[in-house]
Amino acid sequence: MSVLSGLFDRDGAEPSVVRAMPVILRVERDLPGRTPLLEAAAAAAVAVCLDERAQEGGEWHPLVSAWIDGRIRKVSRRARGAHWHAVQDLPGVTVSVDGASARALLPWPVDETPKTVSRLQISGTELPMDEPGPVADGVPVLWVNPTVEMTVGKLAAQVGHGSMLLAAMAEADGVDLSKWDCHCAVRLSRPGEWNPDVSWERDRAVAVRDAGFTEVEPGTVTVVAQWG
Repeated sequence: MSVLSGLFDRDGAEPSVVRAMPVILRVERDLPGRTPLLEAAAAAAVAVCLDERAQEGGEWHPLVSAWIDGRIRKVSRRARGAHWHAVQDLPGVTVSVDGASARALLPWPVDETPKTVSRLQISGTELPMDEPGPVADGVPVLWVNPTVEMTVGKLAAQVGHGSMLLAAMAEADGVDLSKWDCHCAVRLSRPGEWNPDVSWERDRAVAVRDAGFTEVEPGTVTVVAQWG
C-alpha cells in the first residue's frame, strides 16, 4: 500500500504542527486553459503521494506521511517566468496538460515554507471558463460543484484533494495504481446532475468536503471524485 493509506487512519484531531502542500500554478501572460491547469494540479498533487520517494523508506516519506496523518491542506500559488523556473529546484512533481503546468511540492510545516514559495501570490489566479470535450473512456473524473463559486486557486486545491482521496479509495479496493498515470479529467457538473450524496460501493465515487477555512462554508462538498 502507498502512503495514501494513511488517509484512513487519521483521528480527526487538529495537528500540533500545521502543514500544507504548496501547489504552484504556472500562469504566464499568455494564459493557460482553465481546465488543463486544474487537471495538471490534480495530477501533480497525487503524483507526489504516489512517487516512490514518498513511500516508506523514501526520502520524502517523513514529510508526506506526517501531512497525510494530519489534515491534507493545500495552498495554491501562481508563478511565471523566473519564479516558475525557481520552484523547479524544490522537491516535488511538475505535470503538464495541454500546455498548462502545475508543480506540487512537498508539504512542509507552513512556518518553514521556503521564501521561493512564500513570496508567490495566492490571489489573482482567475482564468476564463472553457468548454472541454467529452471525457475519454476509463478516465477518472473530478466533478466540480456548480452551486458554489470558487477561485481557480481554491479549485486547484480541491481537485488535488479529490485525486488523492480517489487514489486512496481505488488502492484500498485493489486497483494497481502503478498502471495509472495520475490523470483525472476535471469537469463542472451540470446543476441538475450534481449529486454529492455518493458512496464508493454504489458509485465508485468519493466526496470532497471542505473544512471551510476559505471561500466556502465548512462541510461544503466541493468535488465529487469518480473512478473511471
